[in-house]
Amino acid sequence: MNAVAPPFSIANIRLFIAFRIFFNARFYYPVFTILFLDYGLTIEQFSLLNTVWAITIVMTEVPSGAMADIFGRKALIVITSFLMVFEMLVIAFVPLGNSNIIFWSFFINRVLSGLAEAMASGADEAIAYDSLIEEGTPDDWPKVLSLQMRLRSVASVITMTVGALIYDPGIINRILGWFGSSFAVNQQITMRFPIYLTLILAILACITALKMQEPGRKEKQEKKYSINKASSLTWQAGKWIAKTPFALAVILLGMCFDHILRLTVTMTSQYSRLINLPEASFGLIGSAIALLGLVVPQIAEQMVIRFSPAQNMIWVTLISLTGLFGLTGFFPYIGILPMALIFVALMLVSFFTSHYLNEITDSNQRATVLSFKGLAFNLAYGAIGILFALLIQFQRQQTLSSHPELQQDIINNIAFRASVGWFPWYTIIALGTVILYCGYRLTQTSCK
Repeated sequence: MNAVAPPFSIANIRLFIAFRIFFNARFYYPVFTILFLDYGLTIEQFSLLNTVWAITIVMTEVPSGAMADIFGRKALIVITSFLMVFEMLVIAFVPLGNSNIIFWSFFINRVLSGLAEAMASGADEAIAYDSLIEEGTPDDWPKVLSLQMRLRSVASVITMTVGALIYDPGIINRILGWFGSSFAVNQQITMRFPIYLTLILAILACITALKMQEPGRKEKQEKKYSINKASSLTWQAGKWIAKTPFALAVILLGMCFDHILRLTVTMTSQYSRLINLPEASFGLIGSAIALLGLVVPQIAEQMVIRFSPAQNMIWVTLISLTGLFGLTGFFPYIGILPMALIFVALMLVSFFTSHYLNEITDSNQRATVLSFKGLAFNLAYGAIGILFALLIQFQRQQTLSSHPELQQDIINNIAFRASVGWFPWYTIIALGTVILYCGYRLTQTSCK
């Protein structure tokens, strides 16, 4: 009988956590929206570019998961890390001044980022989970998820604080003055600093990916490497999800929460401007919110033990709607509290979907099933990105026709506020539809 290894003594578990940190904790996140705008893009272009990102993931998510299950998850993770390097290089050195060049550079960045996200989705998690089965016990997976999320939160505190500070030219110039330098920087220079530092994280992600080992590699080498096999595996995983109401419910409910919460999170910096928060504070506030990641995963770990999946869904619903309704008030300063609830809800959704899907999925199709989850999440995110861009445009035209004397910036802000007001009502309608369908499927299964 093989001895059960503690989860964090397993090399692949440690590398999985390190890879998630390097791949996800990015220095430009606290200024994500305004970074695009300061490069010269509009809010509609920002929304559409993120839709391009989501569509890229949708097109490659499931095939990449199937190929990972056949050819090996490590190969896809290595490709992912190099794609991250290339996506950062594109915008790190794009020349300013030509709006077409800037737009297409960010377009390439979003495509590469989407490819990287699709390649990583499911593959790194499948390596870690299978390593836990091979060397430890899958019962320790909630502990791994919890520690991974907490360490990512610590990394986010650091990257968001530093990223926001180095984005502000006033702060950089004061620091240069402390060292007696007369050299001064402007926004066009400092807005690239978070990108340069994220490029370093991408290189570290490459090193981490190369060190991973494929669990059960000898068995995988005996498989026939073919596109037909990948297509067959994708089809089988899709049928399994369709015939397994609980798996389908986890994916659909997770999708329902994830896409609206993620859209809200991407708008954090623009929202923060409208509740009168200074830009230099974005990183500190983001870091304070990220500290919740030290607590929330531990709470989620206990919730999956104590509560049923249905009860956990109710908790996520209450937290999400409270946060979304709170955002619509755009309360000066204290408006950051509902945004914190959005982050909490998003962390819970990530934890619950990973836990429940890994718990019920066989190893031979784990990466593919997780890729279907990513497909659903990003398909919804891409769709809502288009809807949001259209809604913003409609609200801007309405405001312009009613108040043509207003300045463009004021019109944009009014349109943004009005658009955010739709978020909670959209969520209620979407969630109600999904709950009715999933409830019907689960009831039909229990009656058989």
